Amino acid sequence: MKDRTGFLDILKSLMRSPAVVGAEHSFFRVLQRELEERGARVTWYEGVLVAQGNDPMSLMFSAHIDRHGLVCTGPNEFQYAAFVSGGRSDLLGNSVSEELMLQIVDRFSDVGVFAYEPWSGAYRGKGQIENAYICPHRNNLIFELSGMEHLVAGTPVAFRDVLRTEQGRYLGQLDNVLTAAMLVYLFELGFQGTAFFTAQEEAGRSWRYLLEWFRRFGGSTNQLVVVDTSPYPDNAAANEQQLVLRHSDANATFNRELTERLEERCRRLGIKVSFKDDYIRRQNELNATQGLPQKSLGSTEMGRIIAASGGLVDGTTLQIPTTGYHTMDESASVEACDAFLRILCDLAGVRYPYWRYEPIA
Repeated sequence: MKDRTGFLDILKSLMRSPAVVGAEHSFFRVLQRELEERGARVTWYEGVLVAQGNDPMSLMFSAHIDRHGLVCTGPNEFQYAAFVSGGRSDLLGNSVSEELMLQIVDRFSDVGVFAYEPWSGAYRGKGQIENAYICPHRNNLIFELSGMEHLVAGTPVAFRDVLRTEQGRYLGQLDNVLTAAMLVYLFELGFQGTAFFTAQEEAGRSWRYLLEWFRRFGGSTNQLVVVDTSPYPDNAAANEQQLVLRHSDANATFNRELTERLEERCRRLGIKVSFKDDYIRRQNELNATQGLPQKSLGSTEMGRIIAASGGLVDGTTLQIPTTGYHTMDESASVEACDAFLRILCDLAGVRYPYWRYEPIA
């Protein structure tokens, strides 16, 4: 049996490579190298990098590779990159991301950052976040940085990050480099299908790039499994399940047959699963009794592409439960990550490299 070194080496490398939403080109270069070293055929399109084995239509996964960061928008002025890239000048509060950003705006103080050239990845200096606030005039997140006075508008600024392991959990800015690294590792294990790595998911645009690929190269119908992380308020809530499925999001109902098949495979492998949309509905029922606002079902890449494709693409999601969403302390349990890899291997028909799980009663 192998240990986790191979996967962790990939994850550490990718976490050190910046991929601020809207400025992912340099990360695609790193990703291309990692994939080609593992035998994948890699093709780069606008907004999506496609890695394929010898049987590309047999199974298709998608993971977004962009992570949150900042962008210089003027002399010593920095804004939240996802809202700039997505053309959203207002926080409308109609997505999970925006809801949570309103809650965590104060968590970025003293975080280290570094600037880079978006195409080459060339280093442009380091600094630190001194303050973050929501501007009442622009209704957007504004950041005050030290050490970044030399930057010109358009320069991306990434959060400085390294992978940590504490008390059985991986910590860092995991969304969504964690599952992207898993797909790279899957090629090392012998995966022969297709993996899509998309840009600008955090800005709500990744599905457009993905749909464009399917319109050009896909079959008459195309089934996709979108992999990602899924936020929970604390470790106790996250640990209620090892993996997270969905029946639907705010945009569309997912493929029922594929979702049920995933659930059955997880239970057969002794992996405890739950459904995020059911969880949110239960939370909203409780909120209604307490006079609290309703939470969004969330807007996922899968739901958006189902809604827009007119039946050309459908599928479902598979997610790892995390805490500390969109912070430098996002965490996922090692057990959940191992369960995630195990179901990927089962779906792909490749050998799971670690130990066996005992079925959960």
